[in-house]
Amino acid sequence: MLNNDCKMSEKIVTIFPQSSNNCQPGVHSGKVIAIDSSWNVTELLNKASEKLQINALQIFNCHRGLIDDINLIRDGEILYFSNVDDAFTEKCTVLPETLSGDWVVLNVGGKKFTTTRDTLVNKEPESMLARMFDNSTVQPWSSRVDSDGAYLIDRSATYFEPILNYLRHGELILDKNVNPSGVLEEAKFYGIMSLIDKVNEIIECEKPKDDITPIERREFTLALMCTPSNCELRCQGLSFRGANLSRLDLRYINFKYAKMQSVNFCGANLAYCNFERADLSKAKFDGSTLLGVKFMCANLEGASLKGCNFEDPAGSRASMEGANLKCVNLEGSHMAAVNLRVATLKNANLQNCDLRAAVLAGADLENCDLSGCDLQEANLRGANLKGATFELMLNPLHMSQTIR
Repeated sequence: MLNNDCKMSEKIVTIFPQSSNNCQPGVHSGKVIAIDSSWNVTELLNKASEKLQINALQIFNCHRGLIDDINLIRDGEILYFSNVDDAFTEKCTVLPETLSGDWVVLNVGGKKFTTTRDTLVNKEPESMLARMFDNSTVQPWSSRVDSDGAYLIDRSATYFEPILNYLRHGELILDKNVNPSGVLEEAKFYGIMSLIDKVNEIIECEKPKDDITPIERREFTLALMCTPSNCELRCQGLSFRGANLSRLDLRYINFKYAKMQSVNFCGANLAYCNFERADLSKAKFDGSTLLGVKFMCANLEGASLKGCNFEDPAGSRASMEGANLKCVNLEGSHMAAVNLRVATLKNANLQNCDLRAAVLAGADLENCDLSGCDLQEANLRGANLKGATFELMLNPLHMSQTIR
């Protein structure tokens, strides 16, 4: 009975050495000892010195709190013994994997941030922050801490806050007083690669517009509203790259030499517009009105013009002479009497087009699909018809139409 009472008065604890020149205690460097309730702090320090083979001077718990009373120690607690004074005020600290907590405190430029280890590791596993706090790494990262145990990072707190929020929820939100360029530099420092692209997009959008900045729908419609109907709107040489100009009334506008790659003109009225030598590659004209339009020597490679109307009852002919129409889609368009002289239509889709009396003399129609077209009285003299498809023609193609 006496032995049992003695055992009840003991506390079993795990002890580890911790000193300024032992930044990273190993998982196997600890000892398990029994503390008698009759001991004082000095006796515990002597016992720890004997077991750990250090000159133990101070005792700390796992939260880095200094213990100066033996009664403050609980059964099963983890204790650290230091052989120097103020061992935890500034040191390298990497706890063993089995002792690391889920919450961490970061001291970034003097401001403290509390977050979880998963937030820092999971979103960007290759970043510097992930390497600092990923317990599965073979070579754990060493970082200094302050007197409260917060990990010290000598960077700007202002720019770190949006980065931490991005790691939390995946969205980049910047306050008005935060410069995106500063966030970009911090994202590069921490190695947050997915964030770098997002910040670059914001910086690009905030750049002041210059002469080559593409014009957007809103500012263009304001210009349209301010222009009298009897005046020509001159847009020669301007950039509209990627703009959405669908369903607008754009009649009679001069777009000569304009940069209009990937512009959306679907459903727009472009009657009598001048697109001479404009770059319209990959633009969309589906369902638009193109009466009397001028596309001379324009670049329309890869553009879509499905279901467009080129046929003017008043007799004005649309001209696409010398235009680059490679891989263009003109399926179902009304193109009666359109001038396509010496145009390049390689691999173009002209299925079910109305090409009555159209001028295709000298045009390159190699591998062009003309199935279901109406080519009555069309001029194909000197055209390259190699590999062209003429199935289900509405009217038979006469030899005289193709011979010089």
